[in-house]
Amino acid sequence: MDVHKLRQLLAHEENEKLDFKAELHLTTEGERRELVKDVTAMANSRGGRGHIIFGIEDKTKRILGINPELFQEEQIQQIIYSRTDPPVSVKLDLINIENKTVAVLTIFRSKHTPHQMISSGAFYIRRGSTTDVMRRAELASALQENGLMTFETVVVKDAVLDDMDFERINTFFASMNVSVEQPQYILMEAFGFIAREGNDEYYPTIGGLLLFGKRPQVFLPHCYIKITYGDCTEIVYGNILELLEKSIEKISSIINDKDYPIMAVEEALANALVHRDYLDISRGIYVLITDKTIEIVNPGAFIGGSKVYMHMKDWVPQRRNAWLYQRLISIDEKRRFMRTGIGISRIKKALNKIGDVKFINLGRQNSFKVVLPR
Repeated sequence: MDVHKLRQLLAHEENEKLDFKAELHLTTEGERRELVKDVTAMANSRGGRGHIIFGIEDKTKRILGINPELFQEEQIQQIIYSRTDPPVSVKLDLINIENKTVAVLTIFRSKHTPHQMISSGAFYIRRGSTTDVMRRAELASALQENGLMTFETVVVKDAVLDDMDFERINTFFASMNVSVEQPQYILMEAFGFIAREGNDEYYPTIGGLLLFGKRPQVFLPHCYIKITYGDCTEIVYGNILELLEKSIEKISSIINDKDYPIMAVEEALANALVHRDYLDISRGIYVLITDKTIEIVNPGAFIGGSKVYMHMKDWVPQRRNAWLYQRLISIDEKRRFMRTGIGISRIKKALNKIGDVKFINLGRQNSFKVVLPR
């Protein structure tokens, strides 16, 4: 951190990763908790490093300066490390600017979110320039991204086993060379498609319905693909394989161009279905078709950043839904999901004579967008 970097930060408004404070007081436990609360919120927010700058008036960004003797890095680190679980990594820099001293507390990007305040047990996140308690879906998503929970094996108690397509399940077992002579429910439970709950009855799991549900939208209403073209909007429902097949059929009929590389659209849509954030229950996958582009907007930003990638290089993303992916590659006889995550160059190559493909990671919106040229 230097004066040049500090001036760059001061040119921005407060946001999820940037906060201005006039001063810092650590004499009382309440004041120490406030610091820890702000630090954990920034560590839990998507994006890169965060910065809290002390000695700056937050509204005007006027440089007030601080008393350097009150900012001891070892003391601040000890306060944060001992009050967060897992500990949040920070660094303190004292910068001289305009004959005044400013303190910059850097909160490093964490691979161990969500971080919890030990004193209260609460999890915090930044919403714009304010600190707020993490909502249930945000906390569950953070736990899932770091392998601390698997949502797919959670039971859906409103559903019954008849809501699952047993013909497709048997086909899956056959493809795995698993003997169906064994009791079928035991196999389904072993693979996580069903689970016992309460009264020892079997119920479908979320993952079971996503893969084999006859009408998963009844129990998981956010699992759909909305296709908009011109003044028309159609919503496609079904399990994951049905969503892909029905949507590609519909998009092909809308485009109505036998020379267009529809496989590129299929690959982009398969990626969306594999990597979408299924804990975001507010929306489904959105496809917008215009005369110039096909946009696929997926709930669930690329894990680990908020940067916008206009022309991404080959890259294998961290899988948000590893459980789902492992089973999809076995269930899909056409092997469309085998290519997800490694097909970026293939999508670009298929469309390079038409135009540029854009991959846009929208961290603040928790969305990932693919823009295909027409």
